[in-house]
Amino acid sequence: MPRHVRKGDNVIVTAGNFRGAVGEIVRVDGDNERVFVKFPNAVYDGVKRKPLVKTLKPTRVNPQGGQVALDRSFHLSNVSPVVDGKASRVRFPVKNDGSKARVAVKSGKELSLVRGPKARAPKKA
Repeated sequence: MPRHVRKGDNVIVTAGNFRGAVGEIVRVDGDNERVFVKFPNAVYDGVKRKPLVKTLKPTRVNPQGGQVALDRSFHLSNVSPVVDGKASRVRFPVKNDGSKARVAVKSGKELSLVRGPKARAPKKA
């Protein structure tokens, strides 16, 4: 069954402590049904939420220490693609030429192709 989100999609978190946060999918783990989301320009995305950065101690290699942005993981059911700034569900219509696409329900905008058109078998004489 095709997934409603893919690597590189902009998604919004729909449940949990990070609800409402928008980020980009870095990796999809199909075995555990999880996605890893990178949040741009986010340090502490609210009061109750956990920090989106990890503070590093100073070391010989990195004497200043610093902060590293974390990629958070979420279950597939807790993220939705962002279309026009809002979360949208996804449909998978099959076109007349046999190609299958991901289409946003709210706007009807095509997100991507799942598979291309099917090749026609040559007619037998």
